[in-house]
Amino acid sequence: MTDKSRNNDSTPTPEALREQAQGTREELGRTVEALAAKADIKAQAQQKAARVKSQVQDKTAHALHVAQDKTPEAVRDKAAYAKQQLAETAHAFGEKIQDNTPEPVRDKVGRTAQVARGNRNLLLIAGAAALAVVVLARRRRKS
Repeated sequence: MTDKSRNNDSTPTPEALREQAQGTREELGRTVEALAAKADIKAQAQQKAARVKSQVQDKTAHALHVAQDKTPEAVRDKAAYAKQQLAETAHAFGEKIQDNTPEPVRDKVGRTAQVARGNRNLLLIAGAAALAVVVLARRRRKS
């Protein structure tokens, strides 16, 4: 009931009741949405994780810039040269291996790599199992 209807001791009109009900529904909807947002722990955790990730990225970028600014030009040049030399050596080594590997072996390795790419999950599981076996074997030897 509206304040007018209370003061005049008159019965509210159907239209006034509809407006009051609509206002109550809207207010209730906003309240339910606010409560749902507070209860959605997963969404809150995702938002917090996104904020933390952004902060870490910002701090990392800042630290990288500080490190680059403090690193002498000569050291940066030497590091760039070493990186280039390493890349060239690795490329040359890869070409030499490929040139000296017989064609049937290259074909077999290529097919194996293709199968491995198609079954990555199975390959990862097998690798994890092998690692577990190695770790358990070492623990038993130490005991």
